[in-house]
Amino acid sequence: MNYFNYFTEVEDTFIRRRGKNLFLSPLDWALIEAWQDRGIPMHIVIRSIESVFDVFDQQPAGTRTIKSLFYCREEVESQFVEWQRSQVGGHGETAVTNGEFNVDAITSHIDSSIEKLNAVAIDTIREDIERAVSRLEQLKTDISDDPETIDATLSDIEKLLERSMLTNWDAVHLKYLESQTKAELKQYKADMDAAAYKSTFDLMLMRRLREEAAIPRLGLYYL
Repeated sequence: MNYFNYFTEVEDTFIRRRGKNLFLSPLDWALIEAWQDRGIPMHIVIRSIESVFDVFDQQPAGTRTIKSLFYCREEVESQFVEWQRSQVGGHGETAVTNGEFNVDAITSHIDSSIEKLNAVAIDTIREDIERAVSRLEQLKTDISDDPETIDATLSDIEKLLERSMLTNWDAVHLKYLESQTKAELKQYKADMDAAAYKSTFDLMLMRRLREEAAIPRLGLYYL
C-alpha cells in the first residue's frame, strides 16, 4: 500500500460516510500523515471511521455534525491499540515488505527525489540539500534488496532536511507559519493532550515548509 492509496482511501471513506462533498482540512491531512507514519494499518483507520459514523447515524438528526477526521481520532487510537495487542506473538505487519517494492522502483524513486532536490531554490538550505543529494546518490550506488534498511536511510536523510528547514528558514517567516498553524489548530487544542497537540502542530508546520521549498517526501511509502 503506497502513500497515495493510503491517503485517498481514507479520504474517500470519510467523504462517503459524511455524505457531503468537502475538502479535507490541513488538520485532517496531518492526522492521516501521522497515522501513516506511525504504521497504523489502513484497514484500522477505515474501520474506525466506519465505526464512528455507525454510532453517529443512530443519533437524532441535527444533534451534531462530524466536520473533521479529528472526531475519529480516539477511535483510531483505540482500535490500533487493540490491533497491536492482537499481534503480540504473531508476525504482525511491517510498513515495508519485499513484495511491495523492488530495486528498480526504489532506484527510480531515488532518482526522482534527487531531481526535485536539485531544483530547490532556497539558498539558506542549499548546503544541506547537497548533503542529502550526496547521500541519496551513495544509497543508489550501494542499493540492496532490503527495503526496510533503505527506508530507514531515507528517513534519516529526510530528518536532516527537516532540521535544516527549521534551523535555516527566515526567522520572521517561520514565526508567521507557526502562527498560522496555531490558528488552524486553535478550535481543536482543548480536546488534545499536550503530546498529540505538539505532534500535530509539528506535522502541519513541516508540511507547510516542505510545500514552500518543494522538498519531496523520501520514504518508500511515498514511492
